[in-house]
Amino acid sequence: METNEKSLIQMARGAFLEIFDAEMAKVIDNILDPNTKATGKRKLNVTFTFSPDDNRQTIGVSYQCKSSLEPINPAVTALYLTGTPGTGEITAVEMVPQIPGQFNMDGHEQESPCTLKIVKVS
Repeated sequence: METNEKSLIQMARGAFLEIFDAEMAKVIDNILDPNTKATGKRKLNVTFTFSPDDNRQTIGVSYQCKSSLEPINPAVTALYLTGTPGTGEITAVEMVPQIPGQFNMDGHEQESPCTLKIVKVS
C-alpha cells in the first residue's frame, strides 16, 4: 500500500500556504511602499497550535500567520505664526518652499499657503 505522506503545511487542502502567501504579499507591499522606511525590519510570525483530546488520539491543529509591518512615515509640515495687523490675532500659515506666485526651476508657480483654521474655546 502506497502512503501519501506530506508536510503539515501541505495539509488542510493548501490553506496554510494560502494564508502564508497572503501575509507575505502584505510584507512585500509594505517594503515597496515609498511611505515606509525602506530599511525597516518586517516580520512574519507563524504560530501552530496543537490541541489533543483527552484520549491523545485526535489532535486539532490550527495555524496563524501574522505580519509585523513598518509603519507609514509621518507626514510633516511647518507652520509660521504671525499677528494680524490691526487686530493682533495670531494666524498660523503653512510654510511653502518659495514665495507665493514665484515660479520654480520646473516652471511651476508656487500656490498661496494654507492658513490654519484656529478654533477658539471660550
